[in-house]
Amino acid sequence: MSSHTAIKQVTKSNFTPSLIRELKSHIDCCDFISLSSIKTASATSASPWQRRLLPFDTAETAYLKAKLTAESFQLLNVSICPFRVEGSKVVAFPYNFHIFPREEVKMGLPSHSFSCQASYLESLAREGFDFNLCIYKGISYLSRVQESLARQTNPTPLDFRIYSKSSKSFADSLFIEGIKSRIQYWRKTCLASDESPHGKTSNSLKMLILGTQTYGKRPCMTIDVCSEHQVNLVFQTIHGISDSLVPLRVHDKGVIARSVQVVLTSSEEDKSALLSDIQRAEEEQNFKLRGFREVIDLISSSQKPIVSYNCLNDFTFIHEKFIAPLPPSMHEFACSLKMVFPEILDLGHLMKEIGPLKNAKNVSSAFSYLNRQLFLPIKLEVPFQGDKDAEKKNQGRNVLKITSLFAQISQLLKFNPIEGHTNIFHPISRMELDAVSHQDDTINHATKQEEIAKWSTHNLVFIWGFNSTSSSNLKNQLKSYHPKFNEDFNLKIVDRNCAVAAFKRQGAVVELLKEVEAGSSSIENMLSDGVRIAGFGAYKKICEIGLWDGELADSLQTVMLSEHNKMHVSVENNTSEIYWDSKFMLDPNEYLEI
Repeated sequence: MSSHTAIKQVTKSNFTPSLIRELKSHIDCCDFISLSSIKTASATSASPWQRRLLPFDTAETAYLKAKLTAESFQLLNVSICPFRVEGSKVVAFPYNFHIFPREEVKMGLPSHSFSCQASYLESLAREGFDFNLCIYKGISYLSRVQESLARQTNPTPLDFRIYSKSSKSFADSLFIEGIKSRIQYWRKTCLASDESPHGKTSNSLKMLILGTQTYGKRPCMTIDVCSEHQVNLVFQTIHGISDSLVPLRVHDKGVIARSVQVVLTSSEEDKSALLSDIQRAEEEQNFKLRGFREVIDLISSSQKPIVSYNCLNDFTFIHEKFIAPLPPSMHEFACSLKMVFPEILDLGHLMKEIGPLKNAKNVSSAFSYLNRQLFLPIKLEVPFQGDKDAEKKNQGRNVLKITSLFAQISQLLKFNPIEGHTNIFHPISRMELDAVSHQDDTINHATKQEEIAKWSTHNLVFIWGFNSTSSSNLKNQLKSYHPKFNEDFNLKIVDRNCAVAAFKRQGAVVELLKEVEAGSSSIENMLSDGVRIAGFGAYKKICEIGLWDGELADSLQTVMLSEHNKMHVSVENNTSEIYWDSKFMLDPNEYLEI
C-alpha cells in the first residue's frame, strides 16, 4: 500500500449534501464497507481493569466494559472505506471524517462532556493528530434518539401542515370571525391596484396599520396564538378564504407555536415556489441537525456488509453516539445493532482462521506479517478524489489496512468470509481454542493449544486483601489457609491487590464458598489476615450495577459487604465458558514492587 494513497479528509467545511451523494455512489458500486475510528482513549494492557478485556471476561461482562467506555469517552475520527474486490485488485474509496460534539443548531439539548486518556492523547499528538482541526472543524451530530427528542421539544420553525377540523365553542366562533375579517381585509388591501399617488399613500398606510411584513418578497401578516387549538382554527380559516394564502407555524422556545404567519402568493406557480423554498430550508436544517449521522444512516440503508477490527469496541461507540443509548445487556445490544447493520464482520475473529495471525496484536502487525512472509498479489487501487492535501495527511490510514488485510485473508481462506463470521461480538480470546483446532498443519504456529484452557466461570474464585508480591508466593500462602487450595488450580494476579484462581475440579469453588458463608473454623486464619474470596457472580454483579470506581478488590469488597457475604451473590446462576490464556494476564511487576 503506497504511503501516498489519497484519503479524503472531511470536516464541516466540505461536509455537504454533494459529498453525501458522492459517498452514496461509491457505496452503491462496492460490495463491502470497512470502518475504523479514533477515540479519546484506547483499551491497552496498561488500562484500568474497568476498560481492559481480562481472560475471565464473558461476552456479557466484556460488553458491559465496552458500554462503560463508549458512554465515557468520545469519537474523534471515523474512517469509512467502501470497496470491492476484483480478482487480485481491490478498488477502495477511503474517507476520513473528523467529528466533534457540538450544538450546531440551537436546540436546547444538554451540553456534551466526555473523558480523555492523557497517555493516549499524547501518543496521538506524537503521530501528528490534528486536534485543532478536530475541535474547530469537526462535524457535529445527533443520534436518532436525540433528534427525535429535539423535534418534540423544538419543532421545525416553519411547518405548513393542514390540521383537521375540530368542534368549536362560542369563544372559538368569535376568534374565527375576528381573524377571518382581519385576513380578508388585509388580503384585499394587498391586492388593491389604485396607482394614483393618493391611492398608493392610502394603501401603504393601511398596510402599515395592519402590520404587514414581508416573507422574502411576498407580503405576510402575523396572527398571535396562545394554544395549539387556536393554531388549528387559524389554519382552517385561512384555507377557507383563498388558496393563495399559505399559513406557516412560527415557534418560540418550546413545542407550542407562538404565532401563525400568513403569506400571500401571487399565483399557483408562486405558491409552489414558496413551498419548495420552505422544504429546501427544512432539508438544510435537518442536514445540519443530523451532521455525521447522515453517513451512518447512509451505511445502514445500503445494507452492505461492514468490516472492522474489534467490533465490540467500535460499534458500542457507534450505537451510543449515533443511534440510541446502549441497552443493558449484550443480547439486546446485538439485536438492536442488527436492525441497523445486518452484517458486521470482525477482522479479529477472521484472523484466527490463519495460524500465524492468531497472535497478532492489531491490524498493523497482521498486515506487516502477511506482506513480509507471504506473496499475496493484492493490488490496492484508490482513485484520486480531488483532495489536493490528502496525500500529505496520514489520518485514516488504518481503514485501508483493514481493507487490504480483509482481501488478503479472503484470498488465503478461499471461501466467502462473510458466511458464518458476521455479528460475533464476544471477546476475541474466546475464539482461540476453536481457531487452533482448524488450523492448517503446514503453517508454523507460534501458540500451542495447551497454552489455552477452557474453563467454566463456576470454577473461578476472586481473592483480595493479600500481601504477597507474586502469584507463586500467594499460592503458597493460600495453601496454608485451607485444604481446598492444595488442589490443582491456576492463579494469576489481575490487579494491584486482587487475584483470580481457576480450579480444575468441578464443585471445588462452591464447596469453598459454602464454608465462607457458614463461617467455618477452617477459614478463620484466612479471614483474620484480611484475605477475602468471592465467586464469579460477584464480579458479574460489579459489571451489571456499574460499580466501576476504584480498584477491583474495592468493588468486590463493596458488593460482598452489601449482601452480607451471601453465597447466592458470589456464585453465578448460569455458568459461562471462558478461554483462559496466560498471555492476556497482567505482569505483576506492573503493579507490585518485588
